Amino acid sequence: MRLLLMSDTHLPTRAKRLPEPLLEEIPRADVVFHAGDWVDTDTLDLLESRSRRLVAVHGNNDGPELRARLPETAYAELGGLRFAVVHETGPARGRDARCAARFSDADVLVFGHSHIPWDTTAPTGLRLLNPGSPTDRRRQPHCTYMTAVIAAGRLTEVDLHRLPRR
Repeated sequence: MRLLLMSDTHLPTRAKRLPEPLLEEIPRADVVFHAGDWVDTDTLDLLESRSRRLVAVHGNNDGPELRARLPETAYAELGGLRFAVVHETGPARGRDARCAARFSDADVLVFGHSHIPWDTTAPTGLRLLNPGSPTDRRRQPHCTYMTAVIAAGRLTEVDLHRLPRR
C-alpha cells in the first residue's frame, strides 16, 4: 500500500497551486494524508476528487468552512497499522514522549504545523512523521512532502521528497 503525506499547503497564500511532482504522486497513492493548514477549500476538493482515499485534518490557519468538513484529529487503520493525524504537536523538545502518551493507541502519527520535516520513533515504538510543506519552506532549504509504503504490517520506504525551488 503506497502512501502520500503532505501538510501546510497554505493555498493560495504561499503558492498558486500544488507543485506538479506532488500532483503526479496522487494517482500513485492508495492513501493520501494531509495534516492541516489547507487555507482554501479548493485544495480539499482537489484532493478529495483525485485521491482513492484521503485522511485529513484541519489546522490552525483553516477557517470555519474547512473546520466544518475536517476533524481536528483523524484515525485510520491501514495494512495492520494504526495511524493518527493531527496538525499541531507542540514544541520539538519532548515531542516524542508527549505524542507517545497522547497517541498511545497509534503506530504512526502524521503531523504538520512547523513546516520542518520530521521522522523519529518514540521509545514506545510510535513513528512520528512530518512531511514539511510542499509550498512554504520557511527556514528549510526545500519545500517537501513524503511517500511511504506499508508492506507486511510495517511502514517501509519512508522517503522525504525535496521539491525544486520556484
